[in-house]
Amino acid sequence: METVGNQTISVSVRRRGIAAFASVVAVAGTLGPSAGVASADAAGSCLWADTSYTQGATVGAGGWTFTCDRSLTGDAHWNRAVSGSPTSSVTNPGAATGPTGRFSAGAIQPGTSYNDYCVGDQLVSGRDSVYEAVPDGHGLRWHPAGSITQWRFDQGDGTAPAARSVSECRATPQY
Repeated sequence: METVGNQTISVSVRRRGIAAFASVVAVAGTLGPSAGVASADAAGSCLWADTSYTQGATVGAGGWTFTCDRSLTGDAHWNRAVSGSPTSSVTNPGAATGPTGRFSAGAIQPGTSYNDYCVGDQLVSGRDSVYEAVPDGHGLRWHPAGSITQWRFDQGDGTAPAARSVSECRATPQY
């Protein structure tokens, strides 16, 4: 038994109370920051080519419609649906630079030479695919999401000519 103030309590009851309080603090500490981040921007907004759109806004790109929403983690996210209209209502610069700070997750863009890569001494064109902005733990990155044939280009638009050459893929001998 222990006396605290004018009350006498058992040490085991006090230990259980401290343990319960510590558990509540630990759970609140784990949930608090994630809940705070999700609710801090209640209005929500999505980025598409450096332009901000409010939550619930719908845009057209590449023959699809995209609606600004929230992911399960509370982050801004574009949800894609099939569109009856091939005309785009937003700027589509293609996956020409990294998407972080320019697009929100779920946005899709046609590939460009930015997405080119080498396999040995063979250049694989990034223009043959469409790319989706996906979270990678440090921001967003472009992830191949399908063939370029899925993208409906507006009248007069099309894939840009290759800016890279196979000479960039020459294998360096390893000694």
